[in-house]
Amino acid sequence: MTARRQVAVVITMIAALAVVVALVLRPREDEFVPVVPGVHAPAFSAVSMDSGSPTRTLASYRGKLLVLNVWATWCVPCKAEMPSFERLHRRYGHAGLAIVAVSIDGPGKEKAIRDFTKRLGLTFEILGDPDGNISTAYQTTGVPETFVIDTAGVIVRRVAGAEDWTSAANSALIASLLGVPTAGPPAATPARSQP
Repeated sequence: MTARRQVAVVITMIAALAVVVALVLRPREDEFVPVVPGVHAPAFSAVSMDSGSPTRTLASYRGKLLVLNVWATWCVPCKAEMPSFERLHRRYGHAGLAIVAVSIDGPGKEKAIRDFTKRLGLTFEILGDPDGNISTAYQTTGVPETFVIDTAGVIVRRVAGAEDWTSAANSALIASLLGVPTAGPPAATPARSQP
C-alpha cells in the first residue's frame, strides 16, 4: 500500500470515528433530562380556574419571575402553605412576580378547587391539571412541590414539601431575582372562616 493510500485510509477512519462520536454524544429528543435548578422549565398547559382565560402555558408568563406550585385540595401541607404564597403575591406581585398554583385534583373537581381558593382568600392565579400532565413534565414526587423559574425560563429553585414563602431567605431570593429591595411584611390578610 502506498503512503498516499495509507493517508487516505487513516483520514477515512478518523472521519468515520468522528461521525460515530457525534451521533453518540448528540442530545436526543427522548432523552431523560432531570427537572432541577439550572435547566429550562418544561412547557406545560393547564386550565384557568378564572373565567377570563381558559388555558395558560409556561409561555403565558414569559418575562416574569414565576413561582409554580403543584398542589391538591386534599393535601394538608398545601393548605398550610397557601397563605404564605398569598402574602408573597401581595408583597411582590406588582414587581413582576407571578405565583401560579396548579391543582392536580382529578376531573370534575373545578368547584372544589374554586371553593378552596375562595375559602383561603387567594388572589394569585389558580390553574387545574386534572390529567396530571404537569406532574409528569416536572417529575414531581408528591404535593406540594414548588419551582422558582426566572425570567429566562430557567429553574432557580425546586422545593418538595410545604414552606413559608415569606421567610427571610425566600423573600431575599425573590427580591434578588426581581432586582428589587426586600419588602417589609405585607398588610395582614383577613382571617377566613374554616369549614
